[in-house]
Formats: sequence, structure tokens, C-alpha cells
Amino acid sequence: MHSRLLRASFFVVLALCVARVRAHTIDLDAGAKECFFEDLHTEDKMTVTYQVAGGGHLDVDFWLTGPGNRVMNEQRKKDTGTYSFTAEQDGRYTYCFSNEMSTVSGKTVSFNVHGIMYVEDDGHTAPIEREIRQLSAALEAVKDEQEYIVVRERLHRDTAESTNDRVKYWSIIQTVMLFAVCGWQIFYLKRFFEVKRVV
Repeated sequence: MHSRLLRASFFVVLALCVARVRAHTIDLDAGAKECFFEDLHTEDKMTVTYQVAGGGHLDVDFWLTGPGNRVMNEQRKKDTGTYSFTAEQDGRYTYCFSNEMSTVSGKTVSFNVHGIMYVEDDGHTAPIEREIRQLSAALEAVKDEQEYIVVRERLHRDTAESTNDRVKYWSIIQTVMLFAVCGWQIFYLKRFFEVKRVV
């Protein structure tokens, strides 16, 4: 009976602790912004992690507002960022990514949003439930770090391939120029040594 109760509480706590975990990738055109929202209750926790995956100088503006349009966090021209908070009141929390400072290049932004619904600890919480909550938070941190590494690897690979293409084309141009100069020199020297006969 005790093991059944423990198993049931394990699944209930898992369902309550890991309430929302989402990963998104969006494209922001030059001069554009995108906003998203979450409806939270008091004591709910939420974390937004973002990284610019491509475009321009790899920077965007980010801000998060709470109920009543109160600005809770604002980050300007950042390539990556994280913001965690605990809701102080019920309501809609809006977070936005902006590329309005750019007039030419679009940006690609990858971001995660995860939250933990508040479950009141009445003093009878089993130690295993506390361990599960800590494990859930640690898994979210590992997932965020892994996605950060994947995006960084893609950026570095794109940079390496772009550099490789430039080196290849520059080598081809240098080879063509070398053959052209050699051909011109042979032609010039051949004409220089030609004997002109006067009739």
C-alpha cells in the first residue's frame, strides 16, 4: 500500500512540477518584434532563456512585463540572456523580442520558456517529492545548456564554412590572376625580342 501511494505521489508531483517546458525558434525581420504571453498565478515560477542564432550582429532587445504593463526586466542588444522570476500576482506576463533597431538584417532567435506551478508545502511533503522537484529543475538547466551548445555549434560551423568558401574563392582568383600575369609576361617578352626588319 505504501509503495502504491509513493508511486502515485511521484507521478502527481512530476505532473505538477514540470508544468510547462517549450522550445521555440522565431525569425525576426528587420524592424520587427514578436511578443508572447503566459497566464500565471501567484507563486508560479517562470524562466525565459534566449539566444540569437543568426543574422546581423547577433543581438536583439528583450523585455518582460507583468500585469498592468509593469516592466519587470529589460535587456538591450544582447545575443543571449536568461530571466527567472516568481509571479507576485495573478495575471498575464508578456515577453517580447525586438529587432526594431535593425533596418537591414533579420535575426533568428531560439528561446525556451519553462515554469513550475506553485504547490504549497504543507509540511507533509515526502523527501522523495523534494528530490523530484530538485531533479526536475536540474534537468531543465541541462536542457537549456544543451540547446545553447547546439545553437553555438551551428553558428561556429556556419562561420567556418563561410570562411572556407572565402578562402577557396580567393585562391581561385589568385590562380587566375597568376596565369594571366604569366601569359602577359610571356607575350611581352616575346614581342620585346622580336627582330623588326626594315624593308
